[in-house]
Amino acid sequence: MAPARSAALEVLRAVRRGVLADRAFESCVDGLGEADRRLTQELAYGVLRLRGRLDHLLAPLVKGGLGRLDSDVVDIIRLGVYQLLELDRVPAYAAVSDAVELAKASAGRGAGSLTNAVLRRVNRQYADGFRFPERESDPVGYFATWGSHPRWLVERWLARAPLDEVEQLVEYNNTRPAVHLSVVDRPEEALRRLRGVGIRADPVPQAPSSLRIDASELRRALDLVQAIVQDPGAAAVLEYMALDPGSRVVDLCAAPGGKAALLAARGHQVLAFDVAAPRLARILETRSRLALSQLRVVRADSTRPPLSGAEVLLLDAPCTGTGTLARHPDGRWRLQVGDLESLTGLQQRLLEAAAQALAPGGLLVYATCSLEPEENEEQVEAFLKRHVDFGLEAPAGGRLSSDFLGAEGELRILPQRHGMDGTYAARLRHRLG
Repeated sequence: MAPARSAALEVLRAVRRGVLADRAFESCVDGLGEADRRLTQELAYGVLRLRGRLDHLLAPLVKGGLGRLDSDVVDIIRLGVYQLLELDRVPAYAAVSDAVELAKASAGRGAGSLTNAVLRRVNRQYADGFRFPERESDPVGYFATWGSHPRWLVERWLARAPLDEVEQLVEYNNTRPAVHLSVVDRPEEALRRLRGVGIRADPVPQAPSSLRIDASELRRALDLVQAIVQDPGAAAVLEYMALDPGSRVVDLCAAPGGKAALLAARGHQVLAFDVAAPRLARILETRSRLALSQLRVVRADSTRPPLSGAEVLLLDAPCTGTGTLARHPDGRWRLQVGDLESLTGLQQRLLEAAAQALAPGGLLVYATCSLEPEENEEQVEAFLKRHVDFGLEAPAGGRLSSDFLGAEGELRILPQRHGMDGTYAARLRHRLG
């Protein structure tokens, strides 16, 4: 049985248990060679990305619907269909054979026979001739099936954005995201060093510290240059902060630690908080790799931060993450309608705690990777109504593209417009007197 197919099934199993896809992947590919690692990620992430489309194709082929089948068998069939329809390099017989063997091992001979029957009915002609809801007459149905997004989320987006823009967002979310590095210092020199050893690397327009690299070269690249893996959208928050050299910064929700690490690497004194010990371990790993003596890490609940009089506070708040669904395709299926209300409540509590911990005249930078106005503009607007001693402040100078700035000086990056993770941030300055 092909190891990549087995590992991909293990990833999907872990995701069903609630494990985040990136963590599930790392735990399931230990010991695999690079080629099998890449195929495992392609299969598992591909199924997560296109699950809605695959299920719409499969529904007529399974009597009684997919819901009656064992969860493992459903994922095995999805993996087989994804290989048949999306991966030209995988021979059809291999895709079918591996899926049948996985199904037998997981749920018995009957499951293997069912998997064989379903997959042999699936071919390119079947998929090409299959009908999906019409884009114009039923856009919600179209984006939920062909676009493979939850109906409730599509309905939200269509209520506030034109059809074409929602289509661009859905298409972006269904692409394989590029791998980017945020370089600690002198990105031009890092670019020359990487290219000098044959690693393909390219600068990113509008993101001066970011380099795009081939995913297969990631480990070698990190051995050669001081950098972290980070999307340019996330990196833009640091440019947006526009800090004075040597600023003292408290990162209230720091894990996984990319922003805290880069701030420290650029000469700022950083105190990083997070409440979860396993998440703090990731920050400590990055601190060790980059030898960041300026970065202190503390386990703390940031709704009750153990400090006061902070000069600069970064609140990169927990959010729905709807701006990162290309990078985290499991997120679209993990989210529930009620999550938005609970997260906005948590964001409000964190903002209140941050306001109390800030020094007079200090700067509070609120950020999310969400596209939802309740977590972004509306959250900030409500905060400013409660705190008349705070005001929105645009960054002064800096290297941030003006295309990323809203009319009020907020940072707004949209995947469908800018080709990177969605990001929002607001600089909230405490006014003296």
